This record gives sequence, structure tokens and C-alpha cells, in this order.
Amino acid sequence: MGANMARRLNDCGESVAAVFDRVPESSASLASELGCAAVSNVRDLAAACDIVFTVVTDDLAMREIFFANQDNLLSAGPGKVFINCATLSPGIHQDIEKAAEAAGCASLEACMASSITQPAREVYIS
Repeated sequence: MGANMARRLNDCGESVAAVFDRVPESSASLASELGCAAVSNVRDLAAACDIVFTVVTDDLAMREIFFANQDNLLSAGPGKVFINCATLSPGIHQDIEKAAEAAGCASLEACMASSITQPAREVYIS
């Protein structure tokens, strides 16, 4: 989904500065297609972009990209805008909004429909 969103932005004349995917080959292929950077971690993605669209599979993946110890989107510094497109639990969106605000960033919940129900689990990243 994220790749198609990046393609559409590019087709509409918007600048796509960088892309990231957990599968490096996917990032490299999309970056080549769009003429942008393929970064190897989310911190570098946020550093390269003022606005970051996130499309992840579940709450755990969202927690990882925002709250992992060293490689997280919030570590790139203030002024970033995160548009979070995955349909996740309300709690994770609230946690990210608070953390983004504390980091001097903004977060927008932009959920898409038709998500698959997530398994119930609690994850704490320290």
C-alpha cells in the first residue's frame, strides 16, 4: 500500500525524498522507480523527509518504528509531520500523538479501511 501511495504522490508531481521497507530489495526497487533515496532505517527516513507517511501491519510494527531504542522516527528531531495510515487500535494512535508532541513533531491519524483484525497482545519496548 505504501509503495502505491508513493507512486501516486510522485505521479502528481510531489517530491518523494526517500522510501523505507523492512525488505531492502523492495526499498531499492521503489527508490529506483521514483528517483529517490532508499534508506536502511526509519531514523534516516525521518531525517530525509519533513512529512512521513507510515503504513504498517499492526500495533506492534507501529510501536517498533516510533519507540525502538535507537532507530525510531522520533529520533530525527523536531518539526516532522507523521501521517499514519494504518488502521490500528485507538491506543497506539494516542500514544504516538503524545510522543510526537513531546518530540516537537505532529502526528495525524489517517486510517484506511479494511484492515485485518489484530491478535490481542501487549508489547513493551525499552
